[in-house]
Amino acid sequence: MRNLEGSIKQMGVLAVMLAAIWALVSLLPFRLDLTEEKRYSLHPASIAVLEGLEEPIEIDILLVGELPGGMRRLQRSVEENIRTFNSYSNKRITYRYFNPLDLPKKEQEDFIVGLSDFGINPTNLYTSEAGGKQTKMIFPGILARNAEFEVGALILKGEANMGPDEILNQSVENLEFELINAIKRLVSKQEKEIGLIVGHGEMSEDEGFGIVEALADDYQVYKVPLEQAKLVDDLMTFDILMVIGPKSAYQEREIYLLDQFLMRGGNLVFLVDPLAYNFEEAGGEGTVAMPFDNGLDQMLFRYGVRVNKDFVQDINFGYHVVMGGNFGNQQQMVPLPWPFYVAAGRMAKHPITKGLDQIVFRFTGSLDTVKADGVVKTPLVFGSDFGKKLPAPVRLAFADMEEKPDLDEFNQPNLPLVYLLEGDFTSLFKNRFLPEGVDKAGFVPESNEGRVLVAGTGQLFQSSKSPLDGNPLLLGQDPFSDTQYANRQLLQNAVNYLVDPDGIIAARTKQFQIRPLNKVKVEAEKTKWQTINTVLPAVVFALFGFVWVALRKRKFAGK
Repeated sequence: MRNLEGSIKQMGVLAVMLAAIWALVSLLPFRLDLTEEKRYSLHPASIAVLEGLEEPIEIDILLVGELPGGMRRLQRSVEENIRTFNSYSNKRITYRYFNPLDLPKKEQEDFIVGLSDFGINPTNLYTSEAGGKQTKMIFPGILARNAEFEVGALILKGEANMGPDEILNQSVENLEFELINAIKRLVSKQEKEIGLIVGHGEMSEDEGFGIVEALADDYQVYKVPLEQAKLVDDLMTFDILMVIGPKSAYQEREIYLLDQFLMRGGNLVFLVDPLAYNFEEAGGEGTVAMPFDNGLDQMLFRYGVRVNKDFVQDINFGYHVVMGGNFGNQQQMVPLPWPFYVAAGRMAKHPITKGLDQIVFRFTGSLDTVKADGVVKTPLVFGSDFGKKLPAPVRLAFADMEEKPDLDEFNQPNLPLVYLLEGDFTSLFKNRFLPEGVDKAGFVPESNEGRVLVAGTGQLFQSSKSPLDGNPLLLGQDPFSDTQYANRQLLQNAVNYLVDPDGIIAARTKQFQIRPLNKVKVEAEKTKWQTINTVLPAVVFALFGFVWVALRKRKFAGK
């Protein structure tokens, strides 16, 4: 009887202790991430977004079904990230698995078309089943919604030269950014403003359609006629000013306004063409691209980069469609290789470019860096191992497409095509006479911190036109094929970084190590480790049971 009372008392004390621990954890929740890569920890910017949620979020995981090992890992990682988000969130975040292929046929087609608007396109997955290969359609994306809006995000992304395992690992690394960016788009108040400079023939191809379409969900985008700005203060409402493909030279006063915008904490994007040409004259005998002065060279040189007066060609090229012979009464359109269209797939491990697919550069010049104290120069996108520079004047002729490229001439590998400049910039007008009519009292000779993005082509963020109706296409979409380049995502990442480099874009720097097993060692030691993992635990528990029984027998035998 006494032993029974003692056991009940011990059980009561244990129950009280467990209840106290449960209450303490409920009142003071905490998480402890013991992984080397901190894979279960969130970036402070992500936590800030989650803590600021004002309404619940629902997420549909579209990656469903029987999946191979790598895809299952990605699927589990999505679920783990959402659970982690819910732990930090001010409002509940729920999820479910949803397969678009379970919908009725008509609804299914409409739903899949709607997914493409979010960049989520079906992917054919090849698996080995019953001694043969089976094809399965999957949708590697998620949909997030609140009471009013719905957004989507593609979660399977990688660079063009990556293998399947690398793409999957990088997709897992970028999950936090893709998911938190989708949630942020739901709750964004569009507080940031982007200015597109006009007045010098900028954006003549699509009038800014590609940029506006890519940024309109997250930013307010305006066209800014620089000649109408009287003071630098007139520009300071913008977070970024973009100069995209000017066709005439900027005046000194306009250059001063841009310079002082940077000195006062603004961010600049320069996409400038190094050579002038008339592409409509490339047929027949062809035409010649010649250097022209846009008035910006000295300013960029002071900031630490030079756009060379040349064109880059690359063996990893795109295609341009020309009119061929007739088939009956129909004129044929023939795609021919065009090395002036560089399909760049080598990216820097930087939040802007990590994991991006190929980016197309049409008629781009090469970039060099020059000394600029206090400025850090980071190349973001590179050409392939086989590139070359063509100094001005450069011949442009469709007739040259018929000639096979000479590989011996493509001997300049990994030419940098985009540079990010960060740090303390020195004004172009320091120790110089200021332009007439400017506010000399407000002149700032140096910036404390600034960011400038530079590329040698004005077409990087311009849309192509549809050959059917002449309307502009989505940024990066090839007008003559199904190829979708990553220009749109590059623009979005670059703007996010320029506006807030320590924001959620920084979550793209997360890296997980792939630790594959040694297959030879696994095969050689397979039996040993199977025995250890199955037999040893049983033996240990059996020995523990015998010892425990023996001790109890000795204890109660004495009584």
